[in-house]
Amino acid sequence: MSNTHCETRAVMKKSTATTQPSPKVRVLTDIMLAIFRVHGRLLEKGDELVRPLRLTSARWQALGAVALAGSPRSAPQIAVSMGMTRQGAQKQLNALVAEGFFEQRPNPRHERSPLYALTALGLRAYAEAMALEVVWARALGKGLPLQDLKQTLRTLDTLYARLDSPVPKKGSAS
Repeated sequence: MSNTHCETRAVMKKSTATTQPSPKVRVLTDIMLAIFRVHGRLLEKGDELVRPLRLTSARWQALGAVALAGSPRSAPQIAVSMGMTRQGAQKQLNALVAEGFFEQRPNPRHERSPLYALTALGLRAYAEAMALEVVWARALGKGLPLQDLKQTLRTLDTLYARLDSPVPKKGSAS
């Protein structure tokens, strides 16, 4: 066994000894890992779903941010509403403008941060994507009780809100 491997095991053993997780913490950790896996698959399958519309999941998200807001939005506003970085949103917006899905408009509140408005092509692509999503969601939800889905949504919304609290710093234990 290498020194590095021994050191890693020693650190893990010490860490485990001082932070024995409760059953609730273990389940919450499993939920977080499941969310990571589901997120990856949602993006992969979302890409597959909207590929015929010349979209990706990220571009679909950007279209949705503006469509759901009901009015033009800036890159930072789109990023926040869709859980993306501003740079990630900007990259998608640049491509979507170049391909005719969005148009830029002046932003009266910020000279250097234009607003992005859906074009007729963007509105049509979003509507078509959502029509495909309804069929997909119907198939995914088949056999899942409505009450279970509602409880899952409430739990995820609660976890999302709690993510605004600070993360623990190295050396702190609670």
